[in-house]
Amino acid sequence: ALRPSSMAETGPEPGPETGPETGPEAGGPEPAPGPACSLLPECQPPGGVGDSHATREELRQRARRRGSRKVGIHALEVYTPRHACSATELEKAHGTPGKYSVGLLMREFCGPDWDEDPVSFALTAVARLMWRNGLRHADIGMIQVGTESLLDRSKSIKSNLMALFEEHGVTDIQGTDQYNACYGGTAALLNCLNWVESAAWDGRWALAVATDIADAPAQYRFMVGAACTVMLVGPDAPLELQRERVSHILDRWDFYKPVGWHEMAPIVDGPYSIDVYFSCLDSTQRQLGERVGYANMVEEHDFLVYHLGSGPKFVKHAFERSCALAYPPDEESLALERAHQEGEHATPRSSTSRRKYLGLRQTQQDRLFDEKVGPSLCLATRIGPMHTAAAYTNLTSLLLEKRQSLVGKSILLFSYGSGAASTMYRLKARGLPVTNWDKHAELDGRTYHSAAAFDALSERYASTWRKFGWTAAVEDEQPGGAYYLTECDTLGRRAYRLVKHPDMHLQGPLSIAIEDSRLSKEERALTKEGPRFDWRRVKPAEAKPPPSKQPQPPKPPKEGKKQSSKQQPPKHKQAPAPAAAPAAGGAPAAPAHDKEALAALLSALQTQAEAAA
Repeated sequence: ALRPSSMAETGPEPGPETGPETGPEAGGPEPAPGPACSLLPECQPPGGVGDSHATREELRQRARRRGSRKVGIHALEVYTPRHACSATELEKAHGTPGKYSVGLLMREFCGPDWDEDPVSFALTAVARLMWRNGLRHADIGMIQVGTESLLDRSKSIKSNLMALFEEHGVTDIQGTDQYNACYGGTAALLNCLNWVESAAWDGRWALAVATDIADAPAQYRFMVGAACTVMLVGPDAPLELQRERVSHILDRWDFYKPVGWHEMAPIVDGPYSIDVYFSCLDSTQRQLGERVGYANMVEEHDFLVYHLGSGPKFVKHAFERSCALAYPPDEESLALERAHQEGEHATPRSSTSRRKYLGLRQTQQDRLFDEKVGPSLCLATRIGPMHTAAAYTNLTSLLLEKRQSLVGKSILLFSYGSGAASTMYRLKARGLPVTNWDKHAELDGRTYHSAAAFDALSERYASTWRKFGWTAAVEDEQPGGAYYLTECDTLGRRAYRLVKHPDMHLQGPLSIAIEDSRLSKEERALTKEGPRFDWRRVKPAEAKPPPSKQPQPPKPPKEGKKQSSKQQPPKHKQAPAPAAAPAAGGAPAAPAHDKEALAALLSALQTQAEAAA
């Protein structure tokens, strides 16, 4: 339960139930950076979670005394993997100096080895949040998970998280997974918010989890990143979500991951995706402004938090878009824009993405960006794209940078996911939520790799896509206080283990083993005899060379006939041409290939497949 006296100006007088006044608004000290272990209880700021044993009825009574539940975020936990690489070193190795550091405003990138996945991220982040806030497992009544890094098309990541609760006899927890590209984290948060505000709320806490690993092909390595955020949602919150919010949801194909696609990375139409993002931003900002009666949404809010997209530089362009709506251009600027749209190079796509932002001078716009948006991007510059976790990692970054000065301020947040779904809403900082105030020190303690080693780690993680029957063996030390993937069996079931930390007492099972379920005789045979993925063939020390391309033998022409260009041998992995239908009169048609040519073709395909393997 909360110490609500530190959360709002309208709270009850201090008493036996609420405790004494504490926190910045009561003259308390500003949260100071903690010791080297960034997860010690001393790092908790004033206004954190106190009496975790309050009954559900006490929580409901407190909400009723307030006259409004003031539902929002009480705590945020951000988890990131241990592997990182400097942006300058990565861009130099890729032959693009300045592209990542100057062009994208990135400092570092991070990513997992194959001993971590979205489930291990979520297990770690949830366990840490509960430990940091002194919560019992029975205190949680709902868990919603947002992700686009699905490991199973049926089993939810939320069901994996129940391993933390089941051993304590807690199974009455509502919620499941939400997915729509990068929007899933916001969908999870709004579901938790709606539950606490509803008549069905039973007085327990809700957890909104956003966990993702952004994977990209080798030529787009600047798009990698990974993080998991967990938000503790309840009434009388220090970060209150205001009642007004606007969504804009469309049917678009700008970024998607079809079932059966050959790689983990998405299919992206980059310019089109930018246009869809901007159209959603325009619509939500305009509609929310009309709903709350604000003509200028930039000036009316102290801080703005955006979905990260491809990186901090993209957020800067999004802010320019917001300024274009908040500060309308003059007649001269409009004339320039019309001339551009009527030019010979204008298209329906480019006219949207290349709109002129001339309502403010560039110096004014840069100053507003540094004041209102820049503090929310300090973590992102050291992590990279994070999909569903991006907006809430940015919100955490704002907390870390502003701290006590954030209290009493208003925040405008825009969340977006391709496909497309978006929501804009407002938060009021009535106090400071609990978070890891030493997150930057934690990032400093990561393992920093050379560009070649980091690329190899990214390749090894991506190599597990659609692979079963492998063990996640690693050679480096796994930091304590986290869950790690240990095995993926031949049926795709995954096992995890907890690595202990001397100062971090996470309440969770030491091992989450694969259940010995009742399998059929055929399925059980698969677990023992099925094809296994040999992890030793994909080591991070060197990249796997591409398969050699061997020329296919030419097909001999049929006797008495000239070889046609249409009668080329089928390509690799292409099924043989079907036999022709019987000709009129019942006589069979001539075969497409004679036996010798077909045998030569099959032999060549087999040789090529063996070489590729």
